[in-house]
Amino acid sequence: MGTTTMDDAMPRDLHAPEAPPREDREIVQSVLRALDVLRSFDRQSPRQTLSQVAERTGLSRATARRFLLTFTHAGYMEQEGGRFRPTAKLLELGHSAVASLGLWDIARPIMADLSMRLGEAAFAAVLDGEDALYVAHAPSPGRVVAVGIAVGRRLPAYATSVGRVLLAGLGDQALGQALAAMKPVAHTPNTVTSKSKLRAIIEDVRRNGFSIVDEELEVGLRSVSVPLRAPGGAVLAALNVCGPSSRVTAEVLHSRFLPELLEAADRINRSLRD
Repeated sequence: MGTTTMDDAMPRDLHAPEAPPREDREIVQSVLRALDVLRSFDRQSPRQTLSQVAERTGLSRATARRFLLTFTHAGYMEQEGGRFRPTAKLLELGHSAVASLGLWDIARPIMADLSMRLGEAAFAAVLDGEDALYVAHAPSPGRVVAVGIAVGRRLPAYATSVGRVLLAGLGDQALGQALAAMKPVAHTPNTVTSKSKLRAIIEDVRRNGFSIVDEELEVGLRSVSVPLRAPGGAVLAALNVCGPSSRVTAEVLHSRFLPELLEAADRINRSLRD
């Protein structure tokens, strides 16, 4: 004769919801909602009001407000009037994530092809404080005279085309703070040291999507840079080609280098989205 257990004796509620699988019970829903808030900011909506964030995420205004204020307190958001936008600090997470996805593994062969096409060195840099930090390099093929920039080198962001592209990727408040902290010095007679002029130049870079620097960092060196973007549109890094002014004229930068550079950046950006 079998033994009747308590479970056998108790009537079952056939309409009661089943317990969620264990892996679902271990998911922190508030983290998922926080990620929804971050994903609501993209190239089409880089600045949003509280109401817009609530509408795009399906969260209540009170919940969206708590997430936005928390991100602002931690430095990952800034508030401009009634609108919020991500800050450059959020890109620190993006740099780590993209690095783990092999950004530079994707970029290096494209940079090598770019360098081969143009016959000049190609570089990539990220913003690190007030400096542009060079993180990848494709040397110029067969050139006896090479540009003296190596991976790991830091150069002042205000005087380099890569730095201006990276500064242009900051929010207004973060850019203002970055400019306030700078102490620009003249590296050549062409170096722009006026902060108001620098801000105007960086605004132009934002609008145009590229930066050209003509002998501001070093006499005899010209360069052009464009942004590399995360899938959401945030600027992750800057892609650059530079060369001696003796063989790279300003016209060559505009008419030949810039189109090739934009095409290479688009290839890298599309690979990151795929």
